[in-house]
Amino acid sequence: MLPQNQLVQERNTPNNQAPAGKSKLRWFVAMSTMPLLGVVTAFGLVPESQLGLDTGKVALEEIALPKVAPTAFTENHFWRNEKMQRGDTVAELLRRLNVSDSQASEYLRTAAEAESFRKLPVGREVQAETDATGKLVALRYLGDKNAQVVIETQGEGYTTKAQEAQLEKRLFVRTGEIKTSLYAATDAAGVPDGAANQLTEIFSGDIDFHHDLHRGDKFTVIYEMTYSNGELVSTGRIQAAEFVNQGTSYRAIYFQGEGQSKGDYYTQEGKSVRKAFLRSPIAFSRISSGFSGSRFHPVLNKWRAHKGVDFAAPIGTPVKVTSDGVVTSFGRQNGYGNVIMINHQGRYTTVYGHLSRFAKGLKRGQRVAQGSVIGYVGMTGMTSGPHLHYEFKVDGTQRDPLRVALPNAQPIKAADREAFLAQADNFVARINQLRNTNLAKLD
Repeated sequence: MLPQNQLVQERNTPNNQAPAGKSKLRWFVAMSTMPLLGVVTAFGLVPESQLGLDTGKVALEEIALPKVAPTAFTENHFWRNEKMQRGDTVAELLRRLNVSDSQASEYLRTAAEAESFRKLPVGREVQAETDATGKLVALRYLGDKNAQVVIETQGEGYTTKAQEAQLEKRLFVRTGEIKTSLYAATDAAGVPDGAANQLTEIFSGDIDFHHDLHRGDKFTVIYEMTYSNGELVSTGRIQAAEFVNQGTSYRAIYFQGEGQSKGDYYTQEGKSVRKAFLRSPIAFSRISSGFSGSRFHPVLNKWRAHKGVDFAAPIGTPVKVTSDGVVTSFGRQNGYGNVIMINHQGRYTTVYGHLSRFAKGLKRGQRVAQGSVIGYVGMTGMTSGPHLHYEFKVDGTQRDPLRVALPNAQPIKAADREAFLAQADNFVARINQLRNTNLAKLD
């Protein structure tokens, strides 16, 4: 594990090793004077519990993830790790694991308790322990609900048992610059889709990601990744982020106060970053038709007002409610097709039309939280293609969802302010450090 005063920088060298002749550690000053070779850099930080601010040295090679090892040396036993591939069968995976054991193969193919093995997703890692003849001694993998599943010999057969997995959270930092689109930039920076979606949600109240992005805009995200025995389990929450849009910096730090069921994002001064409403109910979509007093209707073939915004997206794309509210109605309605109407704070109403289906369990009168999925994009009703029709009403009057002034959420509580500022200082210092060194242009 790296000391807390070191970062890990990813490189595209073979086997993730530093080039021959290069020292493994260089002084921080040396890094800051190197020519910039690209506009996107990616860093992995030490585990969350060791997040520190004294970054005096930089490691130049990626640290390999640890593999599960036997607790004690067993003579003539061999260990091998393989990942599930698309189209894999039990026989094919066992072949790659060097398992030559018909009894084990039969058990894994037919035993009810081994069903989780047969349903492993693509990319999931499996570890096998075999003896010198290829007979299976033990098989380990991460199953449902992050349980560590162990299949091992017992007498003349096999047994399967689930153990509580030892989960480890690690913090990672990714920085990038917009060249063509936000999605392309986050992909190039190695930001997981889950974190990229969070990034747009966090800043959607201040930045219109459909209209306001410009070439040269920059972002930095610090987010969690959960591992079990060195294997990635899931992408966690963004802990801190900065987005520089047209020269203006927006920052957000996640904080959950003691005794609170959930946290929220705040500026470094403690003001809420989250607006009472998200600008868009869909991440990474394209506006196919904006708010207008008159437009040519593609189905009716005549001019009429368009009192909402159409977001083009594939059928089945999740639709998120833009603010906390109560479902007032949902069902099929004339030109809207499948539509949901939600009331917020009494005077605000949002409308979501042309849905392919509704979220499972959705009920009239149900309270829904901002960002929760309420339905899926479709092309029901009067429409010429798959998209979401979104309306924003204030006191019953439709307003442009992308331009209307949105109310702010509540600031940090006074009782939590001291703890928040201490946490915020750590993340802000890390973001400042990256901005002032690795992304600074040389004179």
